[in-house]
Amino acid sequence: MLGRPPLLYKPIARHLSSTTYRVTCPLHCLRTMSTKQQAKILSTEEAKVEGIKWLKMERIKWQDEDGKERIWEAANRTTRKGDIDSVHIFTLLHHPSKPVSTILIEQYRPPIGKYVVELPAGLVDEGEDARTAALRELYEETGYGTGKGDDGKVVVESESVILAKDPGMTGANCKVVTVSVKLDENDPEPDQHLDPGEHIIKRIVPLRDLSRTLQDYDQKGFVIDALTSSIVMGYELAGKLAK
Repeated sequence: MLGRPPLLYKPIARHLSSTTYRVTCPLHCLRTMSTKQQAKILSTEEAKVEGIKWLKMERIKWQDEDGKERIWEAANRTTRKGDIDSVHIFTLLHHPSKPVSTILIEQYRPPIGKYVVELPAGLVDEGEDARTAALRELYEETGYGTGKGDDGKVVVESESVILAKDPGMTGANCKVVTVSVKLDENDPEPDQHLDPGEHIIKRIVPLRDLSRTLQDYDQKGFVIDALTSSIVMGYELAGKLAK
């Protein structure tokens, strides 16, 4: 992390301490291109695979910093309509008499062959920005909000910069959108609005129990999503530093 902490963690910090931690890096630690040229893409060729609809295989010819031409193979989505593929929603549930909590979901992921514990998430539709997509997905997968915009009780706090998911294999990317939900004492648990064929289980977890909850999931044979784990580890570390 260089300089200012990302916006993603600002809402979390408010529940930890009034102290602000700032990590700085001198300029000489940044990568410079004073002695070598920058790497660049020379061409990209799509490899057609019969019967494949949602992904595309690409053969990328690129030139490294030494001027040497190389080949890289990658898989990318065919569904991207703008700058990002997907959004992941870090929810902060504020209840009058309960600790601040968030939402995790359980979903079977065929590429892994196991159930995965994740944040609510989904692809960005054409014409949507990250915030609009996040509110829609939050409503569909968890029932919170209306799915159509901030309504006073459901408010987008921040969105992250564009994040690479697995840059050694794919150009797939995402943003993390932090959403606060203000609840009244007797609000019922909302119903999900899932599409046919979606089987998603939601779980409300107090922030203070996140780390232990993920450990329990791991012991039960679930796979923990890397982005979700990173956020929980950051939250846990921030709590330790605030003491």
